[in-house]
Amino acid sequence: MNRTVFVVAAAAAALIPPTAESAHGAPLRETVTVAADEPIPNLPGKRLASRVVYYPPGASSAPHRHARSAFIYAYVLSGEIRSQVDDEPARVYRPGEAWFESPGAHHRVSANASDTEPARLLAVFIVDAADESLTIPDPR
Repeated sequence: MNRTVFVVAAAAAALIPPTAESAHGAPLRETVTVAADEPIPNLPGKRLASRVVYYPPGASSAPHRHARSAFIYAYVLSGEIRSQVDDEPARVYRPGEAWFESPGAHHRVSANASDTEPARLLAVFIVDAADESLTIPDPR
């Protein structure tokens, strides 16, 4: 991946303000903002999609999978993120730390590790251009 694209996406992510709130006592969830979404010129049929994920204190995402074609790089911008992918042990990642998710991976845990401080991460997807939905929650 072109380092310039990553740097531009990270810079854009730093400018996006957090806006998550709890409604009617519902569990706090993440807020996802588009940072970039562009076709990759030298990889026909692929696109780079990046998202900033903001977690208020104590918030988490529902367990999920991503588009079947999605190869993901997740980079912690601020706070601490608890993550568990597939059968790997859960781990807390701090600012500047990152992980990868392979196509078809099951993201079992994705949460703010703090009950008092917010957290943000940048998720960068290399995905088939035709894949519209990047995140698919587990059936309940």
